[in-house]
Amino acid sequence: MAVVTDDFTALSRVLDERWTCRQFHPQPVERDTIHALLRLAQRTPSWCNTQPWQVVVTEGAGTDRFRKELVEHIATATPAPDFEFPAQYTGAYRDRRRECGKQLYESVGIAKGDHEKTMRQAVRNFELFDAPHVAIVTSEADLGIYGAVDCGLYIGSFLLGAQSLGLGAAPQAALATYSPFIREYFGIPEQRKVVAGISFGYPDLDHPVNGFRTTRAEPGEVATWFAD
Repeated sequence: MAVVTDDFTALSRVLDERWTCRQFHPQPVERDTIHALLRLAQRTPSWCNTQPWQVVVTEGAGTDRFRKELVEHIATATPAPDFEFPAQYTGAYRDRRRECGKQLYESVGIAKGDHEKTMRQAVRNFELFDAPHVAIVTSEADLGIYGAVDCGLYIGSFLLGAQSLGLGAAPQAALATYSPFIREYFGIPEQRKVVAGISFGYPDLDHPVNGFRTTRAEPGEVATWFAD
């Protein structure tokens, strides 16, 4: 019989309850709370303890200016992510992606085939879902893909920390689609590669877009046992 500790129960609850927030209240998060979140995320493990992540955090007018200029930029710019995006989705990965998209569009009343509203919803990513803050996570180019993997772990810690603090958060690879713009806008050195952004703040729980939850595969679907 499995021994379940209080720590395991607490972590399970945070993981089970975490979700991607796609509509925020304008109320800013207190600096002390953000500092607590960053301190927690900093405990993320990394290869050889390199801690490759660097984070730009916006607030107030800084968020509003970035949001405005990013939306203007994507209207005419060509996507140029620092890390190659998925070539295609097949099998279970395609099915899960479609399920998530279907839930999202149904939550905001977008009918299948309504390309105009679908594109408008896509732009919401670059409006940061009206969040008062965004964190831009970058990695050192020389550390390659494993630096980016470590940054992915950091993002996971950040998301769980946000959930535990009563905040909403949205991890957004979409922002990395325009990495050169982000690097220039924030004065990020060329050797730093944009991994993703995280919009965060207090969630608007009354908005229908925040009403759905995605599913997870059972362990038996992803784990293969070798006992002999």
